[in-house]
Amino acid sequence: MTAVEISDLRKTFGGIHAVDAVSMRVPAGQRRAIIGPNGAGKTTLFNCLTGALRPTGGRVALFGQDVTRLPEHRRAALGLARTYQITALFPGLTVLENVLLALNGTSRRKWVLHRPIEGYADMRAHALAALERIGLAARSAALVRRLSYGERRQLELALALVRAPRVLLLDEPAAGLAPADRGRLAEVIRAIDRAVTVILIEHDMTIALGLADEVTVLHRGRVIVEGSPAVVQSDPRVREVYLGIA
Repeated sequence: MTAVEISDLRKTFGGIHAVDAVSMRVPAGQRRAIIGPNGAGKTTLFNCLTGALRPTGGRVALFGQDVTRLPEHRRAALGLARTYQITALFPGLTVLENVLLALNGTSRRKWVLHRPIEGYADMRAHALAALERIGLAARSAALVRRLSYGERRQLELALALVRAPRVLLLDEPAAGLAPADRGRLAEVIRAIDRAVTVILIEHDMTIALGLADEVTVLHRGRVIVEGSPAVVQSDPRVREVYLGIA
């Protein structure tokens, strides 16, 4: 089964072709890395995938369903989740409360205003299980403002995973992390169940190539190489435009 299929996708801003005729097919369960230099169009491509941006042309499909014109919340309902380059958490709430809010936001219970969240034992258990998976269960009662930057990145991953996505988009998950934190985060990502298709943008080549089954290389909005990590590493075009080696 194909989880994500992009056909001739284009996004222009004035005369700038940020995404230029990109086609990509990601099978269900695959780990796909999207790499390329700054300005290659990686985040714009993600924004078109999630519905944050309306593409200028082309088609986006999730599990065979055309979602090109669907808004973000409709795509989320189909199982699409995303993390961002910049953390977007509630620093005055606890780690557990942040996860509970994310979980409650996808439930019909969000419209029940007369019952406190503490009354939903099953939801609390689900949230704690998500924190256990990413190694933050011991910090569940801590205020987010007291977390390290690495722990905040882990928490963002928990917010995405708690909604049981079918497709997870990770936008530079290791950005700004110390080497030890990068290693821990990579292990968390590696442990995600293969029922979830993972597509990640990442500048750290050790992480990107170490996690990916297949790699797509963008340059100036276009796909220049696609293949296994070994194929991408040995391609002279990648060495020239991304690694800076002629």
